[in-house]
Amino acid sequence: MPWTAERFPASMRRLPPVVRDKAIDIANALLAQGYDEGRAIRIAIAQAKPWAARHGLQTGRSD
Repeated sequence: MPWTAERFPASMRRLPPVVRDKAIDIANALLAQGYDEGRAIRIAIAQAKPWAARHGLQTGRSD
């Protein structure tokens, strides 16, 4: 089942919202290509962080 901004993997919980949204988009695209959920999540997070950095966005929470 595709993830949304309201329902996403726990491993994306600590990502800033804009980075999480990008990771969700990437993960959903990977699922559509046949990747399993675990691998899709890991790849999506790994790709969303550099994407955010290239766009001058914060890539992690500062709590």
